Amino acid sequence: MTDVAIQGGRIRIVQPAIAIGEAADVVDASGKLVTPGWIDLHVHVGAPDLTPATLLHDGVTSMVDGGSAGADNIDALVGVARAAPNRVRILLNIARTGVTGPGELKDMAAADVDAARRAIARHREWIVGVKVRLSESVCGDQDLEALRRARQAAGPLPVMLHVGQTFSPLQKILELLEPGDIVTHPYSPPPHTVLDDNGRVLPEVRAARRRGIRFDVGNGRNGHITWPIVDAATRDGFWPDTISSDITGPGRTFRVFDLPTVVSKFLMLGMPLDQAMASVTTHAAAAVRAFKDLGTLRPGAPADVAILELKNGEFEFVDNVDAKRTGRVKLATTAVVMNGKRM
Repeated sequence: MTDVAIQGGRIRIVQPAIAIGEAADVVDASGKLVTPGWIDLHVHVGAPDLTPATLLHDGVTSMVDGGSAGADNIDALVGVARAAPNRVRILLNIARTGVTGPGELKDMAAADVDAARRAIARHREWIVGVKVRLSESVCGDQDLEALRRARQAAGPLPVMLHVGQTFSPLQKILELLEPGDIVTHPYSPPPHTVLDDNGRVLPEVRAARRRGIRFDVGNGRNGHITWPIVDAATRDGFWPDTISSDITGPGRTFRVFDLPTVVSKFLMLGMPLDQAMASVTTHAAAAVRAFKDLGTLRPGAPADVAILELKNGEFEFVDNVDAKRTGRVKLATTAVVMNGKRM
């Protein structure tokens, strides 16, 4: 058993049997999982029906809004980030209006590189990359052009690309990516999945990972994860680099619920616990330059801590078509510390 001591908003000591002494507060985490504060790389907190504070209670001390706003409405989302009790950073949608409906890039004039660059320059503290949705319902047959424009706008920053049901094969899409870019929704159903015709992970997907492309769950509510695809991919050893929720307000009560539920889903699928924890801490922190000091409990790091119970029993999980599975364990957040303060 190891104790964690916090002072001045930072981790001070991590070792067994730390003397309580004059500690101002003591949290008894006996029998619990004590992890760095969780990082959700894909949320949507631009609407009033889901606030960053709500996610803080789930153990999410840092998050990235995944393209809710574009160049035309980014100022309002930056205002949300500034006011949040936890860390919020933003992926700017290459579509000027952000996510306003199913087809924000049907007119490619909306993918305005210059407008995006100006927005990034205006909000460098808050914008950590560019988001582009590539499904055919969003951009028709122009997915490759949309991605090219997102890449141009991002410059040295990463691009997060929403895949699943694209017009172009995934292999063609992956060719345009640079190290550090993030593919979200890799377990989406056909057409153009991460699998070949034999149900094996595409060699181009493995090659992309080797050259520094990250693969992020992005559970979401619609068309992003189905059991047959995730079963085949994980059976072939293709686990995600990061687990994110892609949560919206409606997702709190439908298919997503919270990040601990999404992580529990991957535990049910057989992901090792340490790998699952890394996917929302160290690996997630490595994906965002602004989070480089997070995702760790090493002495000197910001004192963000999530304390969770690993419950045993029978728990129901669903995919994006409401197919049900039963798991034997489920994570539940019991306490959260951010910057050394119990929340």
